[in-house]
Amino acid sequence: LFRVPTPVKRFCAGSLAGVTATCCTYPLDLAKARLSTTAASQYPSLWSVFVNVYRAGGLFGLYRGIFPTVLGSVPYAGTSFFTYETLKLLNRDRTGRTENVFEKLGFGAIAGLCGQSASYPLDILRRRMQTGVIVRGTSMLQVYRTILKTEGVVHGLYKGLSMNWIKGPVAVGVSFTVYETLVRMFRQVPYISKRISS
Repeated sequence: LFRVPTPVKRFCAGSLAGVTATCCTYPLDLAKARLSTTAASQYPSLWSVFVNVYRAGGLFGLYRGIFPTVLGSVPYAGTSFFTYETLKLLNRDRTGRTENVFEKLGFGAIAGLCGQSASYPLDILRRRMQTGVIVRGTSMLQVYRTILKTEGVVHGLYKGLSMNWIKGPVAVGVSFTVYETLVRMFRQVPYISKRISS
């Protein structure tokens, strides 16, 4: 990877981070989707979701719909990370200084906006497969074709995107800003700074 152009490395780094996080947290994401779309009598608690899903489909049931989620994390995390780092570099080239907190928040918000737009259709597929709206055994491609045919692009694949444009940029902007602030603080601690630099 050392000879790969820097923009490609930025995109790949963000994508791999997104895929790793998705695989680690997916069962919780599935449980959240089930709790938000079913009656309280069916799933009275978070634990009941895990128990019922596991009984019905085993370990694979807890990861139902993960494929579109992993695919979606590649453009989302990759685009967000790439956009944020690129905006920082452009700002430093233009101003000759590092960005302040408000600029970091702004760059993160733009990055989140781009990431949400790039990955949203796959997010729609994920939710449909997670919540059981789609018949078991239906492939991701079949779900995509059905949504496109019956609901169209705007009202199907991008339904609800405007709400994500409000939530996503704020979340990404805050995440990047807090992360960089904490890294800078940790570098001032002697023991931790040695670990980070090594």
